[in-house]
Amino acid sequence: VQLQASGGGLVQAGGSLRLSCAASGRTFGTYGWFRQAPGKEREFVAAIRWNDRHTKYADSVKGRFTISRDSAKNTVHLQMNSLSTEDTAVYYCAAGSRTWIVGAMGQQNLYDYWGQGTLVTVSS
Repeated sequence: VQLQASGGGLVQAGGSLRLSCAASGRTFGTYGWFRQAPGKEREFVAAIRWNDRHTKYADSVKGRFTISRDSAKNTVHLQMNSLSTEDTAVYYCAAGSRTWIVGAMGQQNLYDYWGQGTLVTVSS
């Protein structure tokens, strides 16, 4: 099983990026995006349940980020709009074998597999 994250890069504040997480080997019940900024702990960003597309977002990204999934490509996307310097971080995709209740989807310990991370840098 592999999770391949891509799409990171350098963008100006106010700009957009789309991250992708391609899963090989199988389909998972829950997918999530987390991020870790320099000097900070890794934090939850967004998650989606594969079967019914229910989503959950961190308050800091609500209204700006959208998580979605592409069943044909077994890929999860994170569309990030209105980026600010505070969004600068390494973004990790994660997959959980189970379909978790929405309220639990932000818990890192529920995810079984993690991608390698992709760096997002937002300049002012």
